Parts: sequence; C-alpha cells; structure tokens
Amino acid sequence: MEGGNSPSLQLQQLPLATAAVSVQPHTDSFSYKENLIGALLAIFGHLVSSIALNLQKYSHIRLAGSKDPRAYFRTKTWWSGLLLLLLGELGVFSSYAFAPLSLIVPLSAVSVVASAIIGIIFIKEKWKPKEFLRRYVLSFLGCGLAVVGTYLLVTFGPNSHEKMTAENITRHLVSWPFLLYLLVEIIVFCLLLYFYKERNANYIVIILLLVALLGSMTVVTVKAVAGMMLVSIQGTLQLDSPIFYIMLVCMIATAIYQATFLAQASQLYDSAQISSIGYILSTTAAISAGAIFYLDFMGEDVLHICMFALGCLIAFLGVFLITRNRKKPVPFEPYISMDAMPGMQNMHDKGIAVQPDLKTSFSYGALENNDSMPEIYTPATLPIVQEQHGPKGVSAPPYRVLEHSKKE
Repeated sequence: MEGGNSPSLQLQQLPLATAAVSVQPHTDSFSYKENLIGALLAIFGHLVSSIALNLQKYSHIRLAGSKDPRAYFRTKTWWSGLLLLLLGELGVFSSYAFAPLSLIVPLSAVSVVASAIIGIIFIKEKWKPKEFLRRYVLSFLGCGLAVVGTYLLVTFGPNSHEKMTAENITRHLVSWPFLLYLLVEIIVFCLLLYFYKERNANYIVIILLLVALLGSMTVVTVKAVAGMMLVSIQGTLQLDSPIFYIMLVCMIATAIYQATFLAQASQLYDSAQISSIGYILSTTAAISAGAIFYLDFMGEDVLHICMFALGCLIAFLGVFLITRNRKKPVPFEPYISMDAMPGMQNMHDKGIAVQPDLKTSFSYGALENNDSMPEIYTPATLPIVQEQHGPKGVSAPPYRVLEHSKKE
C-alpha cells in the first residue's frame, strides 16, 4: 500500500506528491500544459476586458460630444463592450481552475499594456515625430518590460497542481500557516480601516492596501470556486459541499468591498496612480496568499523562484513606466474670471461679447482647440454700461444694477 497509487493515499500525502513533481517527467509535462492553458486564458481574458472597457469609454465620449439624446445603455457600442467584458472576466475566472494562483495574478499587467497600446493607436491629437518619441518612449519601454516580465512569469511559474476537491480546500483552510496569515491580515486590515475612517488618513497607500488585502482573499476563493466547478464538470460532484458555498459567499463579499474601496480611491486620486500602485500591492498580497494557502512554491528550486520573482519585478517596473507617462486629463470647469467683475474695466475696453455655440467640441465660445490652455482660459468680455448721476464734478459709480419689472 505504501508504494501504491490509490487516490486516498495521494490526498493524505499531498505535500510529498507536490514535492515529487520535478522528479516525474510526465507530471512535469502535464503541469506545463496546464500552466500554459491557464496563462493563455488569463491573457485572453485581460486583453478582451481591456478592449471592452475602452469600447465603453468610447461610447460615453461619443455621446458626450454629440447631440444624441440617448442614454449610454441604449447604444450598441456600450452593449458590445459589456458582452466583451463578461467574456473577458469569464476567461480570467476559468484560468484559475488550471494554473496556480501565483501565476495567474501577475498576468493582469496584460490589461495595462493593452490599454496603453490602444491609447497610442487611437490617439487623436496632432503631434510631431520628436514630440511623440519624447512623450511615449516611456510607454513603449514599459510595454516591452511588461512583455518580458510576462514571459518570465509563464516560463518559470510554479508547477503545483492539485484537484480542488472539498477535502483539499478544507484541509488548506484549517492549516496553521494560513490561520496565522489570516490573523495577521485581519489585524492589519482593522488598523488600516481605523486610520482611514476615524483618523481621516486618506492616503492612497492605505486605501490600496485595504483593496489588496481584500483582493488576496478574493483570488483565493475564486480559485477554490473555479477549481471545484471544474472537478464537478469532470465527473466528481463538489457543489453539494458546504465549503463551496462558503467560498462563494466570501468571494462575492470581498469583491464588493474591494470595488467600494476602489471607487473611493478613484474619487481622490488619479487613475494612473491607482493602476500602478494597486497592481504592485495587489499582486504581492495575492502571491503571498497563494503561496501560503495553496502551497504554490512547494518543491520548487531556488532558481525557478528567483526567476519568477525577477519576472514580477520587471512587470512591476513596466506597469509603473506605462502609468507614469499617462497624460492626466484636465477637467473642464466653467468659471467667471475676476477681470469680468464690476469695477474691473481694463480688460473690457472693446466691449465684445462672446456667445457659446453648439458644437461637438468641449470648448466655450468660438474656441475649438482644447489643447491650447491659454486660449481656453481667456476670459470672456462683457459690455460696460456707465451712467452719470448727480451734478458735474461729482464722481459716480461706474456701474448700475438695472432691475426689470414684470411689465417690462
């Protein structure tokens, strides 16, 4: 019985089986194929999701710049983006059932690279070759580094594979390393939440650390749910186990709270900072959770672990360079210049009034070039009405407020 291959013995001696993966050639090949399937599904999902989000953004911009009175959810473009987004998320969700968690999570850099490439291809502003090279050289360099990091991640990713049965997940859930990790994470999360809510510490690192801690639990539960569904499809039903529904509820709850904190961060900080810092923190927390809960790096040699870590660092640097060079949007804020206030006559000698026209550009009056900031912020001139009161030689105020009655 000790030398047999019975399923019960494999479940009881799982750490030994994962440690012996590198010894068995056929298991190595099988693990590499599963890693490749999971990585391709993750890359496909992130790529499609990025295209979908940009398609929905294009739909909003197109409606905002036209006279179309329809709402965004009544356009075919927005619905096409939503369907593509669901398809991409389904691909990412399925990838967790094949490859280890530590391999799938860093591949979210593909979405950042895809968004950068789409933004460069569909750029609409006029540019010269020298200006384009100076402005986007960091983006090209970041894309290249992210691609190199992704290649290292796929090549040197962990090869730990086990069936996501209810028994295995329960055993991982009550293991003392994960319970210790969960205790530390809860304490850190409560401290960060106290400083964020009670002390008003609205720092981006604090908010994104809350997101990362929640995200680490989200990906752990996502892999459990996806793996148990795959095992059920293969013939061994796992959906009747209570642990499946516990993981499902935890997955939905952590995802909702994670989206809530992300929405709060997007109201306070730029999306480029959220993308870069959030990717680094979330990936680090998720890899740590996967290594502790699923023992992703069990039996891996030092060289593979170091090359995997190098791939993560290169991907981090690539995402940082891409988001660092992203052009920050300048919000359009209507205002009245101080030069147009009563008593300021020096700017209104001509008395020319500027009327807004209805055009498809986000400009005021006859200004159409939004890239020229001095022209945008040129104050509108107002006509000056002056009347003399009293005898000659007595100074009178330059302005009079005229009140019109209902009869007039």
